[in-house]
Amino acid sequence: MIDNYINTLKKEKEKVKGPFTTIYIGGGTPSMLNKQQLKSLLSIFENEQPSEYTIEINPESYTIDKGKVLKEYNVNRVSLGVQTFNNEHLKKLNRLHTNEQVFKTISSLNSLGINNISIDLIFGIPSQTKEDLLNDLKIATSLNVTHISYYELSIEEKTFFHLLYQKGLLEPISSDLQVEMYETVISYLKENGFHQYEVSNYAKAIKYESLHNKIYWSLYPYEGLGAGSHGFDGSYRYYHSENVSEYIKEPKVIKEFQTEDVLYADYLIFGLRMMQGVSLERIKSLFNRNPLEDFKELNTFIKDGLLVVEDNHLKPTLKGTFLLNKIVEVFVWSF
Repeated sequence: MIDNYINTLKKEKEKVKGPFTTIYIGGGTPSMLNKQQLKSLLSIFENEQPSEYTIEINPESYTIDKGKVLKEYNVNRVSLGVQTFNNEHLKKLNRLHTNEQVFKTISSLNSLGINNISIDLIFGIPSQTKEDLLNDLKIATSLNVTHISYYELSIEEKTFFHLLYQKGLLEPISSDLQVEMYETVISYLKENGFHQYEVSNYAKAIKYESLHNKIYWSLYPYEGLGAGSHGFDGSYRYYHSENVSEYIKEPKVIKEFQTEDVLYADYLIFGLRMMQGVSLERIKSLFNRNPLEDFKELNTFIKDGLLVVEDNHLKPTLKGTFLLNKIVEVFVWSF
């Protein structure tokens, strides 16, 4: 199935015009492939020369030989799924790796010259304490990484955590502790050289900010290839079936037209996730609108210190990042 999948992916790529500024291989665990399969996958993009070329890796499935393949095919950024350095919490998250595997993977990638490494971490894990969080932060900032994505755990429907929650076997942490943990993440990472450029993302320097993700957040077009992938061509959002067998049989693309109102709302929702906020000038250029006139509630948020207008950008304050979901509800329910 893996070989058939990669062959289908190759045929789909042949129909897509480049060149691409960024490539991101993820949405699963590419590092589970063996060395030859990984070569076959990366060879699909060997004629591309993106400035940022990212692949997702799980520590337990990484090997030095796979690292050499990444280097051979010019992958220059790795996103490593870590989640936490606490063994008990790793078990709750159903993660199989050890801290030693994380450390060895980072060391190996650096030795190969792949120095732009991001790690994913989670706070708000049931029974996690502030001391646990501080220990995770201490270890994370001691590692030779350039980027940290730190997400708050959310209990989504149809997940293992949601099932436990429904059965009363899982006790989410309090909202007050969640806010305190988020404040701790922001301040600790800032003190240790990581600036926050998006609600959940921190980089050691501007050059290490995720270019690929900023394309999503800024409403620029991008291609989606493979089962479960999503893309945007400027007018339509499209996606493939998540079922791998269906994708191999026929990689259908399902398209949904995006009205100007929807794109306007999307631009505001995604743009306010970034610390630089949204450019009022670009909004006028794209939509010929002014959000401060269209959404009167925004002026209330400005008065309450949740939003601010600086350098012709509407952006969240630190206080506003804690209540961003409340702010963007204005756009969700307006159209």
